[in-house]
Amino acid sequence: MSEETQNLTHIDLSSVSEELRRVIEFDHVPESMYIMVTSIHDASEVAVHQAWSELPPSAQNILDNFEQFHALVSVSQAFAGLSVIEELQAQALPENMTNEEKESYQAEVVEQVMQNCIKDMLKQIKKARRDPLLKLDFIQVFTQ
Repeated sequence: MSEETQNLTHIDLSSVSEELRRVIEFDHVPESMYIMVTSIHDASEVAVHQAWSELPPSAQNILDNFEQFHALVSVSQAFAGLSVIEELQAQALPENMTNEEKESYQAEVVEQVMQNCIKDMLKQIKKARRDPLLKLDFIQVFTQ
């Protein structure tokens, strides 16, 4: 395996942000998913930042910063994305759909799942303002 190919299949956790590394380790993300997680992390930053900026300050204060929120969302999106991709591969789409239509449909479903992960994390962090146990769940990821 060439060094370039190896770099595409292996991510050293020391090369990712501290926040993302902590979430990956806390959630015991399999090494085989590191590339997916980091790719999602990079691709989703703008959308996640926009969602973060719309949170009330009391919800933002559950975590120390945007980077922690972004890391939590990225790992959530990776697990949800993997699950939906597996489901889509097993799903029998109508035979009259062209390959382009199938790809478009699948991309739309994956995009919707990614957006739903952001929305779910927003709801959870808002709820954590009133739920000490949920707040602790958020905080302990970054304090261990």
